[in-house]
Amino acid sequence: QVHVVESGGGLVQAGGSLRLSCADPRVILSVFRSDTMAWYRQSPGNLREMVAVSTSGGGTDYADSVKGRFTISRDNARKRVYLQMNNLTPEDTGVYYCKITRRGSDNWGQGTLVTVSS
Repeated sequence: QVHVVESGGGLVQAGGSLRLSCADPRVILSVFRSDTMAWYRQSPGNLREMVAVSTSGGGTDYADSVKGRFTISRDNARKRVYLQMNNLTPEDTGVYYCKITRRGSDNWGQGTLVTVSS
């Protein structure tokens, strides 16, 4: 069973930064290395959208709206993935969800709220 744990959300002023973290606390390193890790977000009235993806092969992809501001990275020693968010704007406000894709199955976290004030 995959257990997705997110942390790092909060309230920040526009122009500020936050770092989100996501992990499955019980994963072993060999399995973590094969996971695809992704961050999505959903704001009121909008569909959930992909923000950033980190593949098992080391590739990354970003939504156009966050390119140059957000960075997704993997920490193999801690078996977790981070989303560094810089130069935040009020449009970045929403619930951020981590998705772990393992052996073809998607597993979602409960979400962490990010609020950017103007």
